[in-house]
Amino acid sequence: MDARDIILRPVITEKSTDLMDSKKYTFDVALTATKTQVRDAIEEIFDVKVKSVNIMNVRGKQKRVGRYFGNTARRRKAIVALTEDSNDIKIFKDENEEK
Repeated sequence: MDARDIILRPVITEKSTDLMDSKKYTFDVALTATKTQVRDAIEEIFDVKVKSVNIMNVRGKQKRVGRYFGNTARRRKAIVALTEDSNDIKIFKDENEEK
């Protein structure tokens, strides 16, 4: 698998943005991705040093529209901790850089 196929998107929530201060970043990853594959993909894409990777499976929630029930898609979430001497990952663009 290619590195861009493993890392799907960053997770942007209040809790995940608070974790960014301590160099921990949250990403949605492919359902078949392992910790080693996630580590290699993050290091390749963002040019950083990864300290540890924690992966969790998130079950799909049951939703309903009228009388019809269905489930949202299940996903796999990875929390990646970077080493202290590593560069930060730029998820948000700075306003000053684009102008």
